[in-house]
Parts: sequence; C-alpha cells; structure tokens
Amino acid sequence: MSPFRKLLWLIVFAGAFALVEAAVVAYLRKLLMSDGGYFPLKEIPVHILKIELSREAATMVVLVIVGILSATTPLGRFGTFMFVFGAWDILYYGWLAFFEGWPQSLLDWDLLFLIPVPWIAPVLAPVLVSMGLLGCGGWLLIHEDETDKIGISVRDWGVELAAAMMILFSFMNNDRSSPPENYPWVIFFAGLLSGIGYFVWRVSARRGE
Repeated sequence: MSPFRKLLWLIVFAGAFALVEAAVVAYLRKLLMSDGGYFPLKEIPVHILKIELSREAATMVVLVIVGILSATTPLGRFGTFMFVFGAWDILYYGWLAFFEGWPQSLLDWDLLFLIPVPWIAPVLAPVLVSMGLLGCGGWLLIHEDETDKIGISVRDWGVELAAAMMILFSFMNNDRSSPPENYPWVIFFAGLLSGIGYFVWRVSARRGE
C-alpha cells in the first residue's frame, strides 16, 4: 500500500474513533454538567472518574497500537502515531460541533485530559498542536524508508521533549477552581514553534548531507 493511501485510511480510522470519543464526551456533558459547561470544574463521582481515566488510557493504547501496526520502522511508527493522534483530535472537535454545537469558538475553554491532573486550554491550542502532529507525523510516514538515514540523537530528543514540556505546562498550570481567564500563550507558542521548527530544520539538514 502506498504511503498516501495509508494516510487516507488512517484518516478514516481517526474520524471513526473521533466520533466514538465525541459521543462519550457528549454523554458525559449531559450527565455531569447540566449547564453544558466545564468551569468551574465540578466534582466527578469517584466511580465515573475511574472509568474515565481508564478510557483515556485505553484511547492512548489504541492510537499507539495503530502506529505500531501501520509502519515498519521505529520513526515510521512514531510518525504514524503522531499523524493519527492529530487527525483524531481535530476530527473529535468537528464531531462535537456537529453533535453539540460546541465549541462555538476556537477560543472556548476545554477540559482536554485528566491524567495526571486536568489539562485546560482554549480549543485553539490543542488544534494547533494536532496540526503540527499531522504535518510532522505525516512526513515521517511518507518518508519512512528514508528515516533510517536521519538518525535521532540525544540532543534531538532533548529539544523535542523540552518543547513538549512547555506545551504541557501551558495545559496543566491553570486555576482549576474557577473559570479560567488567562492562558499562557507565550509559553505555548514557544514550545509549539520550537518543536516544529527544530523538526523541520533537523530533517532539512540531514537530507541535505
């Protein structure tokens, strides 16, 4: 199967999986949030919280396994995971908008994740991250046969990990007791642009050798 056809099927999978995710979240919003809002964060019953944490962990397992089964090299598999994750996240918001009419704006605040603490950010932030994952992950999958020539150094992992930590910090470092007012966009964009920029520079430099 050609890489582009593989990407198409991965998008179909991501769309179907995103629909399932959006349906679950729509049910939770109706059951736990009578006003349809997340903030201030309400106490989630312990048994529901345990189920939700298990579902989030299982979601990551599914996406990782799809990445492993869809490529043959370590970087190809990692790229596939990135691509599927990005497509799934963007299509998830698309399905929520279709089902619930939410988000009404990319600046609407969202509860992104619960592990290990609640992640909170305007919808625009995870969408931008997902677009970066789509581009970088798609490149790695399309050029899977070339990835063994790129090589990954400790510095490469360190830079990308530092960029990811800045993004995660912007998600997790929020006041969860009241409706958020400010989001650390400077920290977020520092992480996003440095991560994507370094990836593009690293790939370009290695291929030019």
